[in-house]
Amino acid sequence: MQRIAHVTVVVRDYDEAIGFYCGKLGFDLIEDSYQPEQDKRWVVVAPPGGGTSLVLGRASGPKQEAAIGNQTGGRVFMFLQTDDFERDYRRFSGEGIVFRREPKAMDYGTVAVFEDICGNLWDLIEFAPGHPLAVLATS
Repeated sequence: MQRIAHVTVVVRDYDEAIGFYCGKLGFDLIEDSYQPEQDKRWVVVAPPGGGTSLVLGRASGPKQEAAIGNQTGGRVFMFLQTDDFERDYRRFSGEGIVFRREPKAMDYGTVAVFEDICGNLWDLIEFAPGHPLAVLATS
């Protein structure tokens, strides 16, 4: 099971972003629809196990385009919480994801950092047993 915070990520290309999150990270495509009245594509993806979602929003102009990879004045930090760090680390590495920070044991658990196609940084994290944010393993 993996969890992320509910967040909107601004992307240049929906299909490229869907390929990254669903193809490389194993997210599920929850919604991909077009709203003609707003000329807007609505794309929602979520990690396996659900519970939280990631909304993909298209850059709508030069000002927003410039914000990609430097959103809200700085990089967006997000996390993927896993119940099997080694499995997911190997899988992501096998998909060609380059980790900016290799796995490191911390007091709160094990963490490594990778960058998405928009320049946002993600913590792949497995919290230590007993930590308040630890995911319960599912069978």
